[in-house]
Amino acid sequence: MTLDTVLQVALSGLLMGLIYALVAAGLSLIFGLMDIVNFAHGELLMLAMYATVLLNAATGLDPLLQLPVVAVGMFVLGVLIYRCLIGRALGVQFNRGMVQIFVTFGLAIFIRGAAQLAFGGDFRSVNVSWLGNKTVHFGGVYVPLPQLAASLVCLVAFAALLGISRTEFGRALEATREDRDAVALIGIDRDRIFALGWGLGAAAVGIAGTMLATFYYVSPTVGANFALIAYVTVALGGFGSMTGALVAGVLIGEVEAVTAQVLEPSLKQVGMFAIYLVVLMVRPRGLFGKI
Repeated sequence: MTLDTVLQVALSGLLMGLIYALVAAGLSLIFGLMDIVNFAHGELLMLAMYATVLLNAATGLDPLLQLPVVAVGMFVLGVLIYRCLIGRALGVQFNRGMVQIFVTFGLAIFIRGAAQLAFGGDFRSVNVSWLGNKTVHFGGVYVPLPQLAASLVCLVAFAALLGISRTEFGRALEATREDRDAVALIGIDRDRIFALGWGLGAAAVGIAGTMLATFYYVSPTVGANFALIAYVTVALGGFGSMTGALVAGVLIGEVEAVTAQVLEPSLKQVGMFAIYLVVLMVRPRGLFGKI
């Protein structure tokens, strides 16, 4: 294996790992705030990708220009999901944990079925893109511009999520995470924080979905694979840890790239699950977990 090949594999893993990290960040944020695993997370990613493809077909705008629109739309959708479904599930007095699981799982089935009804099962892709099918190369290392732009956007979005912790809302978010009942005594509206948390989680996955649509196919089932990777990333990094999601996302991206180089590309996720099992056997809480 030459040095160029090693660098190519490492760079490919890093680019995809940053995207995985942002997809997992929304899931980790919601779990850390409310102890709820959102089983509809992959379907929200799918909706963001479809929104990008449809807006691109209707307006011809590049996905980079659509990014704020899709992110805001997904934020609103996240808030509505909390207000209409999750908030009601939290009010259930018996078997609350199971109710929350069934609500998000049922939402996932509904969204996927609605997408299949509306769009069919055919694959779709962005037709007009500034970066489509373009690459840059440094020596013998080739970098696809769509993946490079997607990873940079995801890195900036991730930095913004981490920067929120320094704001007044971030402090209220952290206080609610630590003790959701006590915050009411100091005037923090718990439901408002929960709703905004769901909005931020959906916006994060919306940004990732928009950038993924620039180089990845879109279908009603596309979210399932990325959701599985997100669950593994969150568990590996530590439930509720944003830093853990970033580190674990990059780690999974690198392991996946190396596995695809060593084994058949169709077996690239074998390495991901192997390292996940090894880490959890040594540290069940994940790399940065607190539970």
